[in-house]
Amino acid sequence: MNKLQADILEKGICADLAAQATNLVMGDGNLNAEIVFIGEAPGKNEDEQGLPFVGAAGKFLNEMLAQAGMERSDVYITNIVKYRPPNNRDPLPEEKKAFWPYLVKQLQIIKPKVVITLGRHSMEYFLPDMKISQIHGQAKRIQFGDDKLVIVPLYHPAAALYNGGLRGTLIEDFMGVPRIIELIKTKAK
Repeated sequence: MNKLQADILEKGICADLAAQATNLVMGDGNLNAEIVFIGEAPGKNEDEQGLPFVGAAGKFLNEMLAQAGMERSDVYITNIVKYRPPNNRDPLPEEKKAFWPYLVKQLQIIKPKVVITLGRHSMEYFLPDMKISQIHGQAKRIQFGDDKLVIVPLYHPAAALYNGGLRGTLIEDFMGVPRIIELIKTKAK
C-alpha cells in the first residue's frame, strides 16, 4: 500500500484536491480482510486524521460492525477518492476516474471475498446503471479482471445519519453481510 501511496503523490493525482487537503487517505484495516468497505471520499475528520471513516459516519459504521459480530480490525476500509473534496462536496466523475486504478490495485492486494460499497458513488463503478434504492443489501457477483467478486451495495452511513428512515434499512442490510460471507465460504468448499 505504501507503494500505491507514493505513486499517487509522485504522479500528482488530483493535484487540485491534494492542494487543499491535509492528508492523502489511503485506507485502514486488515490487508488480509475478507471484506473491504469502499466509501466515496474522506470528510473533514478523515482528512485531519489521515484515516477513513473516523467521523460520525465512521462511528455508525463501527456500531454496525459490532452488531454484526465483526470488528474494524477484521475488515479493510477505504474510499474511491483519496483526498477530501472541498466543503465535503460529492466527488467529481474525473476525480473518481483518476483514483479508480489505485482502488483496483488495493483490491488486487487484499483479495477480499466481498466488497461492500457505501453509497452510490462507489457502487456505480462496480454496478453501473443500477440504482442503490433498488439493489441495496443484495449480493451481486461480477467479473472483476480475472476474478469474480461479490459486491454488496449499501447506503452510506452518513445518509442514514441525515435520513432517519434509511437508518433501519442500512442496519437491516448490514446484518445480512455475515450470512453472505457464510454462503460464499460454503460455495467455495
